Amino acid sequence: MDILTGKIRTVYFKYLAAAFGSTLISSIYGIVDMAMVGQYHGPNGSAALAVFAPLWNIIYSLGLLTGIGGSVLFSAARGRVGSNREKSNEYFTVSLLWGIILAAIIWVVILFLNKPLLLFFGADETLLPLAQKYLLPIKFTVPVFVFNQLLAAFLRNDEDPGLATLAVLSGGIFNVFGDWFFVFALDMGILGAGIATAIGAVISFLIMIIHFFKRKNTLRLIKPSFLLSMIKAITVTGFPTCVTDVAMGVLTILFNRQIMKYLNADALAVYGVIVNISTFVQCCAYSVGQASQPIFSFNFGAGQTERIRECLKYAIYSSIAFGLFWTALSLAVPNMYIAIFMSPTPEVLRIAPSIIRAYSLSFLILPLNVFSTYYFQALMKPSISLTISLSRGVVISGILILLLPQLLGANSVWYAMLITESVTAVYSISHILKCTSILCS
Repeated sequence: MDILTGKIRTVYFKYLAAAFGSTLISSIYGIVDMAMVGQYHGPNGSAALAVFAPLWNIIYSLGLLTGIGGSVLFSAARGRVGSNREKSNEYFTVSLLWGIILAAIIWVVILFLNKPLLLFFGADETLLPLAQKYLLPIKFTVPVFVFNQLLAAFLRNDEDPGLATLAVLSGGIFNVFGDWFFVFALDMGILGAGIATAIGAVISFLIMIIHFFKRKNTLRLIKPSFLLSMIKAITVTGFPTCVTDVAMGVLTILFNRQIMKYLNADALAVYGVIVNISTFVQCCAYSVGQASQPIFSFNFGAGQTERIRECLKYAIYSSIAFGLFWTALSLAVPNMYIAIFMSPTPEVLRIAPSIIRAYSLSFLILPLNVFSTYYFQALMKPSISLTISLSRGVVISGILILLLPQLLGANSVWYAMLITESVTAVYSISHILKCTSILCS
């Protein structure tokens, strides 16, 4: 098995390329929608999608909860000496079952409670109709988005990262052309963007199903021995990653409400652009975590600590490179983002550079903090991973978003994430050093 015996550098960058392509196109769903809708509807369209963003975070988080949680345990079981595939496939079976249950719950909530949800997320009487139009086609395919995250995680851990990437690429490419066709060619506006996104997700799902007809497929449905205890283990292991995505939704809600309270809709439109860029940066961090997680998990199960340490080195270098790239780009050409994502008013062009530059300083540290949650999950230390996720995603960030505008003025809210990521990095780096020294001692 390459993960246990292959050259770490080769295996890691092979998985990174696949994971990067997959997460990149996943983020393009939202980015292309924002760009097309912003160009069609102007700042109100961008603001409506900013209101909708927390729903995406919730939906994706459930797929990550079951997919990452289950696949980490799946790989650790496969890596153990004397292991059998039946036990690992029990984790796959339970993950799939748990994913179906969670997908059904969120589906029902979105079908029947979407209006109060969108109002809570920051919609007003102008933005609510636009957000509901975008949701209309998506709400019929909600489970597909959950399953896509779950299946992609297991395909990577079943040594088929290329198919996961192909699936997401195909859906993403359709979404790009579908957005143009439905939004502009058919003059459907924001409703067309929702249709293109829903169809793109279905295409990705159908392609991933191909894995189960391949000879190399080792995923099987096995009757689990201890269903409830395995659900608990999967939830505990996957919860930190789930929290990372849910936290993005919580932060978006807090930012939306604070911006509308202390600033205005133009500032919210700029923040809608920032949400998409931040999602892009976070997806780069996900790619590092998802590329290294199978390597960490398999080798942790096999007791190959030196291989873990070598993979960690490449992962940290990748995180730093992504952080430097996105921070430099954001500082250099902030209004490029605005031009891509909307037809801006003069006021939006005036306020955007200072807002984007202030917020984007957090991008320097964000990838390392997000990657660290995957590292601790793979080493079966979910409590450390959860502490990082909660601190940067809800606790420290939430307190700062609420307090900074009151204490230092409205525009200080844009520095909340820089302070949050900096404080969290001290904790995550110290524990990476500690855990790595224990592994290699």
